[in-house]
Amino acid sequence: MQDLVAAGAWTNEPERAVLDGDVLRVTAVEGSDAWRTTSYGFVHDSEHALLQLTEGSFAVEASFVLDHSEQFDQAGVFLRVDDRNWIKGGVEFSDGVQQLGAVVTHEFSDWSVAPVPEWAGRVVTVRASRDGDAVTIRAWADGEEPRLVRVAHLAADAVVSAGLFCAAPTRAGLTVTFTGYRGGAPDTSLH
Repeated sequence: MQDLVAAGAWTNEPERAVLDGDVLRVTAVEGSDAWRTTSYGFVHDSEHALLQLTEGSFAVEASFVLDHSEQFDQAGVFLRVDDRNWIKGGVEFSDGVQQLGAVVTHEFSDWSVAPVPEWAGRVVTVRASRDGDAVTIRAWADGEEPRLVRVAHLAADAVVSAGLFCAAPTRAGLTVTFTGYRGGAPDTSLH
């Protein structure tokens, strides 16, 4: 975590970010989000993503305490090429339940989710693995095996910055407690 904080840069400064040993507590600005056009008609590029430039194939993991409680509270990992091409994977509170999902944006955003109410209050890890023209997103709660969330396209020649993120589209006061962050080699297999 300390390496990311020292070498990374925020896409948008959060209200507050406090590093305490290996724990990073990030308080999101009300109205922060990442979305482009689809269905809603708006563009939001105000998420709080702490990113580092990557090269070639890689994987990043972010772990956090899942205590989201308001509509669209969210945290996880973020891969950014530019403001029109990016991928976020994580857990978002939507329609009264924790939802594991991903948003893939190539000019327009799409969204996939699956409910994980049993993860509430636990430490969740989200992993994005980039190899060639693919990003594989997996996630799990402590004590569980990783589950596949999404396989998405990302141009093999794209220059990518990657790291952790959070956002609070509908409220003030969301503080995400990130308990770990790791980077390394990509996954060796899809299954």
